[in-house]
Amino acid sequence: MGYGGKWALAAAAMLVASAGHAQAAPKTVSDWRAGLDAFAHDHFRHPAWGWQHSRRDYETARDLAHADHVAVDDDVLFAAAYIHDIAGFAPWEDKDLSHDHSDVGAAKLGEVLTGLGFPAAKIDAVREATRTHMYYRKAVSPEAVYIHDADALDWLGAIGVARILATVEHGNPPPAKADPESARDLPAAVAEIEQNLKDVPAGVQSPAARARMPALIAEARAFLAELKAESDDGVAL
Repeated sequence: MGYGGKWALAAAAMLVASAGHAQAAPKTVSDWRAGLDAFAHDHFRHPAWGWQHSRRDYETARDLAHADHVAVDDDVLFAAAYIHDIAGFAPWEDKDLSHDHSDVGAAKLGEVLTGLGFPAAKIDAVREATRTHMYYRKAVSPEAVYIHDADALDWLGAIGVARILATVEHGNPPPAKADPESARDLPAAVAEIEQNLKDVPAGVQSPAARARMPALIAEARAFLAELKAESDDGVAL
């Protein structure tokens, strides 16, 4: 075989090796983020705590951390925002309502994230943020604090009202609640909104989130006032 033939064989071998190396390369950040976004769209469908809520939590958490000049791991923030309510959906839910969905989700999210190519070393941080994301729990790490506060703010304001009202149509309680009859009718939903306005603010931890709260609370209270005025103080709801 001549020199040219040997060179062609060597080049072909290099191409094969290169192709094999490319196939074995780890997934990139954009790969797992796109995968998690698609996963959420496919599996987390609910007007109150579906993928739209996840996206809001990520964007709000990121903005709150920026406003407070706090450095956060954006991988952890993104993953926790998109997967924290996984236990609200089949097949990851727990039928035992005495188990908080935050704990159930934290226990079950690892396999999903690993399958999407999420960095294994960061899964525990996502578990922590998931476990403490509800307003009645105390968050510690920076990522957990801002996911916690973003989630709390999403129970307030116009969006908080809309989320609770959405549970009337679906006949399901928010995942935080143990009572399966919660928010099954409009008066119960209004009571749920009023209870959130009492309970949620005390759980908010970060300066940036606390600064946003008054306007959101005022929005929700203005809606409730109009609703009561137009329904004989709620009697005609």
